[in-house]
Amino acid sequence: MTTAVSGRATASPTAILGIILASNFMVLLDNSVIFTGLPSIRSGLELSPAALSWVQDAYTLVFGGLLLLASRAGDIVGRRRLFRIGLAIFGTTSLLVGLAPAGWWMIAARAVQGIGAAIVAPTSLALITTYFDGEACNKAIAWYAATAGIGASLGLLVGGALTEWISWRAAFLVNVPIAVALIAWSRTVLVETPRRTGRFDVIGAVGATLGMGAVIFGIIESPETGWGSARVQIALALGAVLLIG
Repeated sequence: MTTAVSGRATASPTAILGIILASNFMVLLDNSVIFTGLPSIRSGLELSPAALSWVQDAYTLVFGGLLLLASRAGDIVGRRRLFRIGLAIFGTTSLLVGLAPAGWWMIAARAVQGIGAAIVAPTSLALITTYFDGEACNKAIAWYAATAGIGASLGLLVGGALTEWISWRAAFLVNVPIAVALIAWSRTVLVETPRRTGRFDVIGAVGATLGMGAVIFGIIESPETGWGSARVQIALALGAVLLIG
């Protein structure tokens, strides 16, 4: 069964779960598509190996670093509102990635795309706990987890097919109509969740975001420079200090 939100009747459970799963699927699909498109991206934009690695690393760094902040923001500003903002950011930056004329543009757009994904991922999961109770919630979470696996696997096939038959750009541009449809759909299916009283802990938010970012940066750099390198050890130590703080 679904719960009442903001004192208004909600749409059918199937419609609510559908939009949540579709948004999760889109994010995971995009995350897998990039792997099959990397060779074409490198040749098309004439990227160096280091620049090519940052096409994915910039996204991962921002995505991981902002997860905690995005989760907190949903409680304060409203989950549906933040969910729609995340979809808008993700869809817009997918367009920018698909139209990228140069490597720096591609990397910058991928970093901003990570912001959209960091908003959509935790907010979509939080919407499950908002709209579903008891056994229905457990089933919804199971569907959410299954969608994650399917999206990650199917992304490799979709990315390879689009890159081979059309272009690597098509693998990102396909997100644009999906994001637009989900934003429109969410307006009719979802209602705003009650806002929780509170405020952003600015120092805590910055510390958590930078701490997560530093840890992820250290992990990203370790294959190239080694776990014993000063860059990796400083990043991991700084991340740990910030997160503990």
